Amino acid sequence: MTQTESLVSHFECYDCGATYNLEHTEFPCPECGGILDPKYDYDDIDVSREEVESRSGSMWKYRELLPILDTDDIVSMGEGNTPIVDCPELAEEMGVARVAIKDEGQNPTNTFKDRGASASISGASQQNIAEVAIPSAGNAGQAASAYTARAGIDCHVVLNYQSNDIQKTMVEAHGADLHLVDGKLDKAGGAFGELRDEHGWYTVATFQTPFRHEGKKTMGLEIFEQFDWDGPDEIFYPTGGGVGLIGIWKAYQELAKLGWLEDETPPSLHVAQSSGCAPVVEAIEDHREEHDAWECPESIGRGIEVPDPGASPWMLEAVYETGGTGVAVSDDEALEGALASARHAGVEMCVEPGAALAAAMQMAEEGKLDEDDEVLIINTGAGNKATGALSYAIE
Repeated sequence: MTQTESLVSHFECYDCGATYNLEHTEFPCPECGGILDPKYDYDDIDVSREEVESRSGSMWKYRELLPILDTDDIVSMGEGNTPIVDCPELAEEMGVARVAIKDEGQNPTNTFKDRGASASISGASQQNIAEVAIPSAGNAGQAASAYTARAGIDCHVVLNYQSNDIQKTMVEAHGADLHLVDGKLDKAGGAFGELRDEHGWYTVATFQTPFRHEGKKTMGLEIFEQFDWDGPDEIFYPTGGGVGLIGIWKAYQELAKLGWLEDETPPSLHVAQSSGCAPVVEAIEDHREEHDAWECPESIGRGIEVPDPGASPWMLEAVYETGGTGVAVSDDEALEGALASARHAGVEMCVEPGAALAAAMQMAEEGKLDEDDEVLIINTGAGNKATGALSYAIE
């Protein structure tokens, strides 16, 4: 056994506070159905930020802050370490000091979902799991099928028929068992729950496994390192289930505890959603601590078309604690955002991050951003995931 020197100690339920040891495999929390979160002994850290900076390779350079104990259990394809791309033309257009894009489209399956897949499948390997399952709008299922193929673990992916043909094809290309259901993501989630209970599948679904949001946390760790352990002023995140938003928030909190930040003022975290499905934005506008489910979701950005995100209290905590806000944009505005990224910065975006850029542009136009602001847009997925929608916008 080659140890990772991980500081992880146990799992704790975000909702009820119940604690579980690292061998626990019943997700979510058996006591209340809440989110299990890995906890770490930060006082025991034996690595400096300079040593972490000197490491190369994947997101596993932050292995002390990830919940995997043995390097043999890490399932990796070089995910993470994605670039920050400066966009001076966009900065000038928006009237701010800097606009940059964190380009997660450069991950192995072209989305940030690879971070969560790497961590969750590594967690399954650590717990000696032979078969996993996940419901998805598309990208998370594709990522899970790729990483389980690498790990030699059987995988079941539940998608709806509206998922992209690329995603459906690649799930099967990786050898996963594809289950297609009618309706949208919520229907896939419902069908998944029934199948999971029937077959006893180990779940790697959003906020059910305690490992997946830890992988997304590395996106935040990278951002702070890439901004010289300080961070941008504003971060715009395309928000569906909110795993990445919470991951960035958790990264900030952990780095603050370790004393690694030059300035402990957090970046403002802004939720970007579709006007056709904006439960978290609506909750922010009403200053609530939890969302109301969106009754009739409708957006071409399937990744942000999540009508009932289970982690909204945690998301809202992140927004309120950082002085962020929420912005809902139309599908047309999201597509224009994606095209603006391609045409002004050369960065290929799918619809969801296009919504984040459109939200930032809207706030700039309304005078809600300062001329000395550094603005970061999270590009959660490459444009090749949405060529049909983008071609429609170009016509």
